[in-house]
Amino acid sequence: MDYQKLSKSLAAADTIHEGSALHGFMHVAADDARKITSELNNSYHTQEEIRSLMKKLTAKDIDTTFTLFPPFYTDYGKNITIGKHVFINSCCHFQDQGGIFVGDETLIGHNVVIATLNHDFSPEHRASMHPAPVHIGKGVWIGSHATIVPGVTIGDHAVITAGAVVTKDVPAFAVAGGVPAKIIKYIKQENNYK
Repeated sequence: MDYQKLSKSLAAADTIHEGSALHGFMHVAADDARKITSELNNSYHTQEEIRSLMKKLTAKDIDTTFTLFPPFYTDYGKNITIGKHVFINSCCHFQDQGGIFVGDETLIGHNVVIATLNHDFSPEHRASMHPAPVHIGKGVWIGSHATIVPGVTIGDHAVITAGAVVTKDVPAFAVAGGVPAKIIKYIKQENNYK
């Protein structure tokens, strides 16, 4: 199975129609992801072993500076891209069919949900899905229990407060919180962060 080609097709699709070849592929890929995450989540692993399993899950190189505290959940995995010096805390859920891009030095708290698929609003087509990527910039801190919805971009060095539901883009150096998340304030930029 050509995961790379099919992953690009998933991320580029406007709509994934119920019963289509892409829809069927998602089910096969989800089964593969469950096998890998079951191995990851159900016994102790060193960080080196975790990085090896994440490489298998994402089909991408994982930097030696990456740290993950399992359990970790995804129903796809192949459209996750992780930068350097990234930390992901336990119980996070990444629905990555539309693409999740995590920038260098980002910290992701417990139980964060990142979604990249919306179901169709029309009852007749509810099983069809619309993918949209999530881009997380460099040096972002996402607090525990936050939810990031499809199509959102979070700018460099932004902070997402615990429990926030992010439905719109968040600019660089902004602190966003609430349901739905709104800009609370901006972080003072030090000279070394431009």
